[in-house]
Amino acid sequence: MISRRTFLSLSLAWPFTAPVVEVRHLLRTAEKKDGQREEMLTKGRPTDVESLADAIVIKHEDVFFLAKPDGNVPLHNRHGFGLYYHDCRFLNGYELRLAGLMAQELSASAAQGSIGVFTLTNPRITMPDGSALDKEEIGITWGRLIDSGTPALRDRLLFQNFTLRQAEFAMSLTFQSAFEDVFAVRGLVPKPYGDLQAPVWNDGVLSFRYDGKDGIYRSLAVHCSPPPHRTHGATAEFLIRLGPRESRQIAVSLILAESRGRPAFLSKTADVPNRDHLESELEEETQAWMAQVTKISSNGSSLDEIMERSFRGLRVLRTQLGRETYFAAGVPWFVTLFGRDSLITALQTLAYHPAVAEQTLRLLAKYQGEREDEWRDEEPGKILHELRVGEMANLNVIPHTPFYGTVDATLLFLILVGRHAAWTGDLALFHELRRHIERALDWMDIYGDRHGERYVTYTGRSEEKLVNMGWKDSGDAIVNVDGSLAEAPIALVEVQGYAYVAKHAIADLYARAGDRERAERLRQEADRLRRRFNQDFWMEEQGCYALALQAGGKPAAVVASNSGQALWTGIADPDKADRTVRRLMAEDMFSGWGVRTLSAQERAYNPIGYHLGTVWPHDNSIIAAGFRRYGHDREALRIFQGLFEAAFHFRDHQLPELFCGFSREKYQIPVSYPVACHPQAWAVGAMPFLLQTLLGLVPEAFERRLRIVRPILPDFLDRLQLRRLRVGRARLDLGFQRGPRGIEVEVLKVDGDLSVVVEGALE
Repeated sequence: MISRRTFLSLSLAWPFTAPVVEVRHLLRTAEKKDGQREEMLTKGRPTDVESLADAIVIKHEDVFFLAKPDGNVPLHNRHGFGLYYHDCRFLNGYELRLAGLMAQELSASAAQGSIGVFTLTNPRITMPDGSALDKEEIGITWGRLIDSGTPALRDRLLFQNFTLRQAEFAMSLTFQSAFEDVFAVRGLVPKPYGDLQAPVWNDGVLSFRYDGKDGIYRSLAVHCSPPPHRTHGATAEFLIRLGPRESRQIAVSLILAESRGRPAFLSKTADVPNRDHLESELEEETQAWMAQVTKISSNGSSLDEIMERSFRGLRVLRTQLGRETYFAAGVPWFVTLFGRDSLITALQTLAYHPAVAEQTLRLLAKYQGEREDEWRDEEPGKILHELRVGEMANLNVIPHTPFYGTVDATLLFLILVGRHAAWTGDLALFHELRRHIERALDWMDIYGDRHGERYVTYTGRSEEKLVNMGWKDSGDAIVNVDGSLAEAPIALVEVQGYAYVAKHAIADLYARAGDRERAERLRQEADRLRRRFNQDFWMEEQGCYALALQAGGKPAAVVASNSGQALWTGIADPDKADRTVRRLMAEDMFSGWGVRTLSAQERAYNPIGYHLGTVWPHDNSIIAAGFRRYGHDREALRIFQGLFEAAFHFRDHQLPELFCGFSREKYQIPVSYPVACHPQAWAVGAMPFLLQTLLGLVPEAFERRLRIVRPILPDFLDRLQLRRLRVGRARLDLGFQRGPRGIEVEVLKVDGDLSVVVEGALE
């Protein structure tokens, strides 16, 4: 059996024809030869490509596209831009040129999620008659949308002559395709192993084809209407003639196809649906989604815009697998089912759209671990980490079929079951998934604590490398004071909190289902864990909890954001929670935009390190909830304010997966992390979850009650309304307004049997 840990820490440059018995030897050989990839995997960058901070992203279901702000996908191949489908990049180059020159970018937007608009203009070019066309005399609107039904990318190029004279120039479109698996794009595995066919033109259609080693034929067909005047290589050339104030349009369809057993059929005619109809369908679908989401209104304030973008971002990331819908983790690297990410995003959005949580739980239960499999890190009852469907997965080169290398997804699965029930007041899902819930609880006791430390731990050590299994899963994330890596087995501080709240949440459901003996046993186990935790993890001198316990029970005694997530679970003693809040809001931890992943005083601190000093919005949203749980309302408000203001510095005012940890005081603006995913699910869910936290919404749907505990509003806001909030079978509208004695709450409308109880307000 090949170790999953060996896979994650070594290069995979072996031939597919090698027998399984030779693979371990080949892996060891690759380890010695490929230090660059080895270093990248163990140092924590999610990819080895150029920055994607300026990428314009459009997505619908399983198809997504990333372009530069000028609309192009560069023809060189050290980037992550392109057209993706089923873990394969079908298109890795797509450039527009005017008379051989690049057009000039004016604006770019993908605010609608599945539709992008790029506005360009011309450089100074020489026309065929020798006269010059000055800069900015031609307008180019490059509209594009994702047609997931075909699937395809549908482009429409509109050229407009803004002058009062004739304009004539050459325009070319050059395409490039290598059909790389997403792991190859990221630089984690070698390039494709199948046969890449040379591109061919046939009756005006440019065809690319890749005969995959996994038996799948992948193809890309490029249709242009009207057809190009000339073709060569993978380039289509057009002669654009425009009279005074005249415009002309060219449609381009890039059609994707997969088939088994024989090459995919490539149509010789452009079967192009009505584009306006497609646009209308996409917008109607988005509006239908928005109509299902709890509506936030704050009298036209900038908060409305942030929330609108957040919910539209969630719509973009909403993806289907079979009949179930879930939130894919993030574009471009993680457009797939992720246990931890999909669960946390569902938790963040329960107050706004609980149905996705229910479907996510069903889907993850379907893939719950059945056996012990070291290659995939599978164990009975364990919830998956990541599921892939590309060539590398099909060939079993990577273990993501699915891969179970996570210590926290199983606990988050149980937490979501409990939180979903609190919002819906319904035990139906608990009964439906009861077998899966019991197997997850068994995993906690048998495999989560297989080393006998009495904590949920993981061991990610191969002969020489460490692979981490918490949310900070880069190889260098879990460190000691001297900067060295913690030694396995590792018990992360927040994971113990997850275990604590998971057992209490499921105990409540067992009690409601009549099994009071099982409920009491779980509560006792959780309370014993809490007592041990507050003794073993506490660092008196630092006034904070340790990042983790490692081999021999020795603490990884650094100050990190993880302890803030532990507060969210309620595992902390109140006095220790108070000190932890103060420590996390100190200058070395709070950047001004948010809480850093690691203190700036630690030796391992790096403000550009993936988990060593950056700011993660989802992390901060959970930390703020922990602050509120222990009564630290103003500190939670500071986190909200920091992230809210940071959002306006990013494209479309949407928070990315993470950004650098540089001080706000020194840098004035948040510094982008070069290859952060955007949109990224739990980052998009951060602001809605933060708002729920500030408003103090505590559902008690079984009692047909909503508690509103110490509601607060950000300083820039005096009033806010929630409409279509669902608690159990009831729906209600709420108004929050700043008054002389704090925040006043008004129940505007209730449909159904529900009481609303307001408990205190900030004076």
